[in-house]
Amino acid sequence: MPHPDESVGPLERGFAVLRALANAPGGRLRASELTRGTGLARSTVDRVATTLVELGALRAEGDGRDLVLAPAAARLGGAYLRGSALPGTLGPLARELAARLDESVSLAVADRDAVRFIVQIKRRRALSVAFRAGDALPAERCAPGALFAADWDAADFEAWHARLAADPSCDAFAALPRSGRATEPRPPEPAQVEAAFRARIERAARDGWAEDDQLIEQGLIAAAVPVYDPAGAQVCALSVVSHTSRQTVRSLAETVLPAMRACAARMTEALAARPGHAANGAPTPTEPEPHEPNLDPTAAAKEQHGPGYLQSLARGISVLSALGGGGPAGMTLSEAAAATGLPRATARRALLTSARQGYVATDGHRFKVLPRVLELGYARLSQLSLGELAQPHLAEVVAAVHESASMAVLDGADIRYVARAAAGRIMSVDIMVGTRFPAYATSMGRVLLADLPGPERLRRLEQTELIALTPHTVTDRAALARVLDAAADEGCALVDQELEEGLRSIAVPVRDPSGRAVAAVNVSMHAARTSAAQARAVVLPILLAAASRISTDLALVSDAAASMAG
Repeated sequence: MPHPDESVGPLERGFAVLRALANAPGGRLRASELTRGTGLARSTVDRVATTLVELGALRAEGDGRDLVLAPAAARLGGAYLRGSALPGTLGPLARELAARLDESVSLAVADRDAVRFIVQIKRRRALSVAFRAGDALPAERCAPGALFAADWDAADFEAWHARLAADPSCDAFAALPRSGRATEPRPPEPAQVEAAFRARIERAARDGWAEDDQLIEQGLIAAAVPVYDPAGAQVCALSVVSHTSRQTVRSLAETVLPAMRACAARMTEALAARPGHAANGAPTPTEPEPHEPNLDPTAAAKEQHGPGYLQSLARGISVLSALGGGGPAGMTLSEAAAATGLPRATARRALLTSARQGYVATDGHRFKVLPRVLELGYARLSQLSLGELAQPHLAEVVAAVHESASMAVLDGADIRYVARAAAGRIMSVDIMVGTRFPAYATSMGRVLLADLPGPERLRRLEQTELIALTPHTVTDRAALARVLDAAADEGCALVDQELEEGLRSIAVPVRDPSGRAVAAVNVSMHAARTSAAQARAVVLPILLAAASRISTDLALVSDAAASMAG
């Protein structure tokens, strides 16, 4: 544990602000609320906020009065998920199990006296779990906790006792439901909780699985089995979650345990086959990603913002985010310094501060990110929809071009609007989220159709009746194919009064990390105000920049999105 004198105060205060926002409704607070919630001085909150906004971890909205978590904050949680490699390695097997059992499946890791989810595969039902990647539960209130606690020593139990005494209602765990946590009018006494928990720990050690019989919420039940690495160390727990309307704990165990144990064994095999691991499954150091040496990424921002910019906070965030590039073995101090372009002494102080906060572990030589870093907003950010990610960027487009901007996804033969920012004009395009239009006659539809593989594009168009919506609508299939080919080549599509007389629009794709167009964004204009040439010369560059920012935000939260698929 680092000495307090070695800590970086601004970094600690930045963590405090991110934690407060992560637990706030909607991930949004005013600076005055942050001052009260963190105990920091208003001037300190303002400087922390200025720095985090510059880093993209926060957004200032409402004339700067509201501070909102922004996708770049997900880099911190992403460093753990990327470094551990558990979601990427085990997530596909968890999805297979969920499909086979038709129940929700989770993967969770130990986080001191808590359990933190890293993969959640939900079944789409009226009654379904609402936990997110990054959420934490108290160990005594969930099935995986009994498995992990079997490895606790006396110091671990002492820390657990202290937490239970200080917070018997578990109010610090935001993922727990705010009502119906227990049928008793008040929380059971710590002695009762401990007796019940120790009994569950003993059963789990004896039987090789653990149950949750409505410990979290009435009606919610679960079974969990351990997942071991090839060396025999428990690395995570695999859970199947159901509801008493469908199962009892006994029937759930009888139904799912054989498949769960087989899946856990396959997960152990997958861990052994990971690149960068020795024959016994232990992580081996990997070559850090290439970097430009001796380049401090915070220098320009410090020069621009002056004393309002906390360079030590920015540097600390940079170091913590970079650790994930070292894989499960983490990084040495020299590697972390080189990866961020910072002096060794600066990187060391940032790493020791992060360790003191519980976000980094070290054996004195290597440093690696711990799952607790997921509490810094990752759970909330991982749940943002495409439309929510796009909304602030669409608003920026509207402010720049003074025309309405939208996002849509391909839905069969149609596009469906998922986000919209309207321009404040007397004569404007009146479209709402959820509106559908035929893809062939819209700029966003053409961008999305153009990105499809040839056979898939042909199949969709063959199933679509090409109707002339205006005298300008392209309805000849060969001509439309040429239009789509041109859109694929140019990376944009302009539709000139084909959907409606007087309406001109231009669209570009939004791509996921694999390069696939998952959505499109456009600007809609009245043809009398903006010519096609003006749309390409003036609007298109602004739209391309916005699409790039949305794609970047999508990449920041895509690890969690993939691990939450149902």
